[in-house]
Order: sequence, then C-alpha cells, then structure tokens
Amino acid sequence: MSKKQHIAVIRLSAMGDVAMTVPVLRALVLQYPDVEVTVVSRPFFKPFFDGIPNVNFFPVDLNKRHKGFPGLLRLYSDLRKLNVDKIADLHNVLRSKVVRNLFAMSGKKVAATDKGRSDKKALTRSVNKIFAPVKPMTERHAETFAQLGFPLNLSQPKYPKKAILSNEIISITGNKDEKWIGIAPFAQYEGKVYPIDLMQKVIDGLASEANLKTFLFGGGEKEIQRLNQLKNNHSNVSVLAGKLKFKQELEVISNLDLMLSMDSGNAHIAAMLGVKVITLWGATHPYAGFQPFGQPDDFCLTANREQYPLLPTSVYGNKKVEGYEDAMRTILPNTVIDKIKKEL
Repeated sequence: MSKKQHIAVIRLSAMGDVAMTVPVLRALVLQYPDVEVTVVSRPFFKPFFDGIPNVNFFPVDLNKRHKGFPGLLRLYSDLRKLNVDKIADLHNVLRSKVVRNLFAMSGKKVAATDKGRSDKKALTRSVNKIFAPVKPMTERHAETFAQLGFPLNLSQPKYPKKAILSNEIISITGNKDEKWIGIAPFAQYEGKVYPIDLMQKVIDGLASEANLKTFLFGGGEKEIQRLNQLKNNHSNVSVLAGKLKFKQELEVISNLDLMLSMDSGNAHIAAMLGVKVITLWGATHPYAGFQPFGQPDDFCLTANREQYPLLPTSVYGNKKVEGYEDAMRTILPNTVIDKIKKEL
C-alpha cells in the first residue's frame, strides 16, 4: 500500500487569490482521497478551508514569528515538522520562493505556479496589444499539482452545501422568504469600481422588486457609510458590513441566489461557494485570467472596448489612463438589472 502523500500549499495573500485556490484544492482531495494537504496562509483566510476533507491549515505569522528572512527560516523549520512530502507554491513571490527552495535543497519535490506575466503584459499594453484570453489562474494552479504528480480535472466542480444559518445571523438577515442577492460594490482600485451613482440606480431598481432582498457587503468605516447611503431607506436592502464576523459573512454568501461584484475578492468567494456571480469590469478584463471560477462568460459585463480600445489597461486595475475614467459608465444600470433578473 502506498504511503499517504502530504502536500504543503503556500498561498499567503490576497483574498481573491486565496479564494481561487479553494475549488482547485477541493478537486485535488476529491480526485486523490489519500492525499493530505496543509494550506500555508494568513490566519484570516482559515474559514475558506473549513470543512474540506484532508485539508489542514497552517497560519503564517508574517508580523512576528515568520517576519523577514529569519522568519522564513523559522517557517521552513515549522513546516518540516509536519513531515511534508511535496510543496506547491501557488504564490510564487520572493517569500514563498525562499521557503520552497529550502525544501528543494532538502530533497523534497517542489512546483510553483507560472503566473503568465508575459501573456498578461501583452493583453494590457497599449501598443501591439494581444487581446486574447490568458489561461485562468485556477488552471495554472492545476498545472502546478500536475507537476507534483497529481493531474486534475476542474470541469465538474463539487461545491459545499449551503451553510445552515445560526439564530444570531438570522436576527440580522431575517428568514429567507425571497431571493437573496449580494452586492459588493467596492474594489481595491478605483478603476475597478462601478460609479456610485449608477450602482445606486441598480440597487433602487432591484429594491422595487418585492420578491428580492439585497445585502450590501464591504468593510471599513468609509465603505459602511457609503453602503448606508446606497441602502437609501429601502426596507428590502440591508447593509451587512460591520455586523457579522468573517466566517458568518461566508455563511450568508453561501445562501445567496446571486452575487453582483466588481473584479474583486467577493466575486471569488461567492464562486468558490458555488453561487452565481455577475461581475462588472472596468480597467481590468476577464481575459486576464481572473474570471470567477465556474462562471459563464456572459456573467462578466465589461466596459465598451469600441469606445475604449486600450482596455484592459492593467491586470489589477491600479494603472490610471487619461480619458478612461468613465469607461465603466458604458455598462448601463438597466443592463445589470436585466441580467440579474434573467439569471434569477
């Protein structure tokens, strides 16, 4: 009988990127039930992996114990004690490279995700742009596991069951007597955020439907203030930001019928839970490989490239291009509302 293989999977941040690893790991443990996985990531992301069989979580302390080069040596030492056989570096940055190279030097098999930087550069540059889909990150991660001897099929994903909501959560959300929609109107960069006046029209339009209840997601005081304005006194619109713990938010998201999100972490969280996700794209584009997992192409509503031919201007939305500030205004509120109604 062959020995159970133990893989350490390194993916330190950011939220959307960590969420994108979840469907890949689900496929791995389903297709290879005798594989044990330890996810090495920030403690905040632990709830993403709760309940996945054969998946353990190792919290990295990047502020103290695992800070700096000495901290990476300690991280290597800590992980060695877990009797790891193979390393999948899904992050492939300087920190994770140090740890994986230490394992390689000790004779362990390692593999790292190729992020396809040159393809993404070709897609986002303004001169000689190659406007063609880049391989999705989930497929790139699957290739990493194939290098370790575990080829994966991602075409028939398994999703977790909808979470049973506690009385504490229901006291905030109410019972589910109608269709539930989540809206996450913010993103890290302004180039990815749908104009707030247009988002107001979307929310007002959805609020006019008696059989729909809308939950607004975000974080931080500034965002909560803006969400309360977007709520606009509608009785069937509720601001969830700041009212629930992160794990509880995930449980609510798993019960949504649909999530409307920017190109942001919330899109990937909803997708990993098997929820329908409609995404709005401004400076970025689903071709860059960050389309939410398992979602059809027509769930991605993109800014008009005939009017704004340089789109996408960047992979992450962090690059400002003069004259492109209003690109997202080409996605009309009625288009968004009609798409949501059609998919519900």
